[in-house]
Amino acid sequence: MPNNGTYADDLNSVNLADPNTFVQTDMEDFWRRVRAEQPIYLHPATEQGPPFWVVSRYTDVMTVLQDPERFSSRPGNMLSSLHKPGGDPAAGINLALTDAPRHNAMRTILLKAFSPRTRKVVTDKLQQRVDQLLGSGVGTGTFDFAKEVAELVPMGTICDLLGFPAKDHKYLLDLSREALSTDDEGQTEEDRWLSRNELLSYCQEIIEARRENPQDDLISAMATCQINGEPMTDDEVVVNCYGFILAGDHTSRLAMVGALLVFSQHPDQWLALKEGRATIPSAVEEILRWTTPSMHIGRTATADVTIGGRTIRAGDHVILWNTSANRDEGIFRNPQSFDVARTPNKHLSFGSGPHFCFGSYLGRAEITAVLKTLCDKVERIELVGDPKPIYSTFLRGYSSLPVSLIPSGQFNSKESVK
Repeated sequence: MPNNGTYADDLNSVNLADPNTFVQTDMEDFWRRVRAEQPIYLHPATEQGPPFWVVSRYTDVMTVLQDPERFSSRPGNMLSSLHKPGGDPAAGINLALTDAPRHNAMRTILLKAFSPRTRKVVTDKLQQRVDQLLGSGVGTGTFDFAKEVAELVPMGTICDLLGFPAKDHKYLLDLSREALSTDDEGQTEEDRWLSRNELLSYCQEIIEARRENPQDDLISAMATCQINGEPMTDDEVVVNCYGFILAGDHTSRLAMVGALLVFSQHPDQWLALKEGRATIPSAVEEILRWTTPSMHIGRTATADVTIGGRTIRAGDHVILWNTSANRDEGIFRNPQSFDVARTPNKHLSFGSGPHFCFGSYLGRAEITAVLKTLCDKVERIELVGDPKPIYSTFLRGYSSLPVSLIPSGQFNSKESVK
C-alpha cells in the first residue's frame, strides 16, 4: 500500500496504520470522501498488521460505542495494540480494556475515589498552575506554548490526582509522550515498548509505597479498595495508573495546543470569546470537537453484525474514527468551520457509552482554566513559526507551537505608527 501523501481516486491507497499518513495526506478531504463514498470499509492488511474495519460516520460510530456486548473493548482500544499478536497485554485489567460486569464494578470504585472534594483540591492547583505558566509567557515575545504551557498543565494535574511527587512530573511527561507518539519520524516499536515499561515500573514503586502508607490520592484509593470483595491486584493498579497518565495527558494537552493554533488563524473567533459573544463552556466543546486529539477508538466484534449494509464478522477489528465523525455533515452544521458558539455540540472526543472518558471532567477543567487566563490577560494570539506535528496513528496535534501573546491593552509597533 503506497503512502506518498496522495491517493488520486483510490481511497484504499491511504494506509491508516502508518503514522506518516496523518502528516503527509490531506486527511480532511480524505475523510469527507470516505463518509460520502464508503463510510464503512475493510482496510487491507499492511506491514503493520492485519485488516480492520474503518467506520467514519457519526451514527455508525455511536452504534458501535453503544453496543458493548457485540463490540468488546477487552482485546484493545487502539489500532496499534489490536495489531499485536494476542491483542493488548492490559486486556481485562485496565479500566478501558474491560467489559461488563468487571468494568462496571471498577468504574464505580474509581468514581467514588474521584470525589468532589478531591477534584476541588486538584482544580484549585490547576488554575494556579495555568496562571503562573501563562503569565510568564504573555508579552514576552516568542515562546513555545506547546512545550512551556500545554505540556505541563495536564501532566501536573493528573500527577496531583494520582499523588506523584512534583519533581517527577517532567520525567513522566517524557515517558508518556514516547509511549504513544513521537515528535520525530523513525521512532521504533522497541522505543515505545521501553518507554511503556519504564512508566509501568515507576508506577509499581509508587503503589508499593502507598500500600504501606496510604495518602489522599487516587493511587492509594486503588491500592486499598476492594472489588466484589477482592482487592485490586498489583497488575490492575499499575496498569490503571499507567492508563490514567496517558489518558490524562494527551487529550487536553493536544486540545490546548490546537486551540491556540486555530485562534491565531481565526481572530474573529478569539474576539467572540474574549468579548463574551460566546461562552467559555461552548468554546471548550468546540475546541474538543475541532482538534479531536484521539483520532480513533478500537473495538473487536464478538458476533456477526451488519452495520451500514456491511457485515462485520466475529473476531474482526473495528476502528471508529472520531476525527471523521466529529466532522460529519449529517450531524454538525458547517462542520469544517470553527465556531466557538456552536450548539448543540455532541462531539465524540471523549467517546460515548459505558467507556465514556473517565477523566473528561479534568480535561474540560484544564482547557477552561487556560481559556480563562487567556481571556483575562491576552488581547491577540499570533503564530510566529511553523507548528511541529506529532507522528502517531492514534493521536493528532502538535508538539511545538511558537506564538506571541499580546497583552490586553497593548498595541504593537505597527499600530502605534498608525
